[in-house]
Amino acid sequence: MKISKNKFLLGAGFVIISLGVIRCVSPHVVKQQNTEPTHAKTIEIEDGSNQQSPDKQCTDAQNTQNQLAYSNFFRADGSLVKNRIYSVPNFGKAFPDQNDVQLISAKKYGVSPVQNRKEAEHRKGELTYIGSNPYYYVDNLKSSIPYLVPRAAILLQDIGRNFFDSLQIKGIPLHKIIVTSVMRSKEDVQKLRNHNRNATQNSCHLYGTTIDVCYNRYKTVETAKTTRRKVRNDTLKWVLSEVLNDLRQQNRCHIKYEVHQGCFHLTVR
Repeated sequence: MKISKNKFLLGAGFVIISLGVIRCVSPHVVKQQNTEPTHAKTIEIEDGSNQQSPDKQCTDAQNTQNQLAYSNFFRADGSLVKNRIYSVPNFGKAFPDQNDVQLISAKKYGVSPVQNRKEAEHRKGELTYIGSNPYYYVDNLKSSIPYLVPRAAILLQDIGRNFFDSLQIKGIPLHKIIVTSVMRSKEDVQKLRNHNRNATQNSCHLYGTTIDVCYNRYKTVETAKTTRRKVRNDTLKWVLSEVLNDLRQQNRCHIKYEVHQGCFHLTVR
């Protein structure tokens, strides 16, 4: 049986009117809801003052503990968590990835090498510009240009953010990591080899996948009015090594500990 639009509207109107009549004639049929605001239960003590009931106090305390249980920054009593610094047992053993290992990932995820900086300007569709931001500081780049493939740019951002988180949870004043080298053109590599024969001809930096992060210098986060206490570079290096070790174990990157260059040499994977 097909019901027309007019018949449907007429039937709906009849139902609404019938419900209204029932509510007026028998209001007890409709369950009345309490619209008054809910207050904590109180008990009156001998001096006439009021306080929350023990049940309510226990419930509030339990809720607070449950909320804090999921926090990495606060204990159950509300005090700040200060985690220990573990570093890594040995920098060379923790970060052993040589150039030949990193080169495989560089060629897989990177762009084809550029001849010079002018050519790099025309490859912006494949590359992401990186500059100093709240999470890291880009040093004065003399032998590289501030471009990375998007995959590597995201990795660098995550390193800086994770480093901030680790410093905060360990109670250490905030510092930015310093990026000392990123993408290099073929001309950049040749200039390096002119005064440093140990520089690699087929460098991972050619592919926009590789970053050098300094481990003996950091940028202090402070304002002109509020200065922060001094922190040893070794302390910051230990925290940074924890961050990088976690990312390496997650297969996010290859890392080589460069003793003479004073940096962690890493390639995205």
